[in-house]
Amino acid sequence: MGCTRSTELFTRLDGCFSPLDPPRFLCDEMLQGLGQWLRVAGYDTRLPVPGARDREVLRDARKENRWLLTCDRGLVLHAGAGNHVVLLETEGLEENAREITWRFDLDWLHAPFSRCKRCNARLLTREDWMSPVPIFHCPSCRQDFWQGSHVVHMRQRLHEMNVYRRSNNRNLPPGLSYS
Repeated sequence: MGCTRSTELFTRLDGCFSPLDPPRFLCDEMLQGLGQWLRVAGYDTRLPVPGARDREVLRDARKENRWLLTCDRGLVLHAGAGNHVVLLETEGLEENAREITWRFDLDWLHAPFSRCKRCNARLLTREDWMSPVPIFHCPSCRQDFWQGSHVVHMRQRLHEMNVYRRSNNRNLPPGLSYS
């Protein structure tokens, strides 16, 4: 299921979107891939429990002072949505990443590889004299991470996503229109 455009339901703000520095996010179930990339970039990003009701997700976003990223128009119309909901108007991971980069002037190189992609916990450096590369450990899910060739590719992707920052480019990315 993809995101749908909805210019009539969402009032957009011009300029930098987030008063939080750095912004904290909660991605709805449809945006889990985006949420994982935000974690890779170092942003505190929660994903809801699978099957969570809209009102629970909204409550968590308000309670934790997070931006709720969604493609679900129903969340915007839900009572109590207030200013915590950001309705993405694009479809697909790449386009969603472009849109939030533009709307938040998001720096994808904020703190790369500092959070667990699986559970969002901050990673710790693990001393291991037998490893030729640094090892990072998640204290929550106990997953270990290291800087293999996949990290080089992921870091390149983070660099590419930064092209769409407002501070780098005053023109809207292809496919985005805020008029």
